[in-house]
Amino acid sequence: MTSKVTEESLGYEQARDELIEVVRRLEAGGTTLEESLTLWERGEQLSKVCRRWLDGARARLDAALAEEEDESAAGAGEADGE
Repeated sequence: MTSKVTEESLGYEQARDELIEVVRRLEAGGTTLEESLTLWERGEQLSKVCRRWLDGARARLDAALAEEEDESAAGAGEADGE
């Protein structure tokens, strides 16, 4: 299994690609119960890594949009003579 430090250093694309491979192997079958459980656990870990990346991206987008709205509102206030 991959250590927590390594999981935290995985980029989104790396985690996504590995997750795709895990799912492919699970769907293909032919693994033992123990191997399937190990793959499933790894898939859960990778899913969490992807979710953290996506949540972080969403937060950055929300912050940028909020900043843009604040700048637009400030500019509109100056144009109105406030």
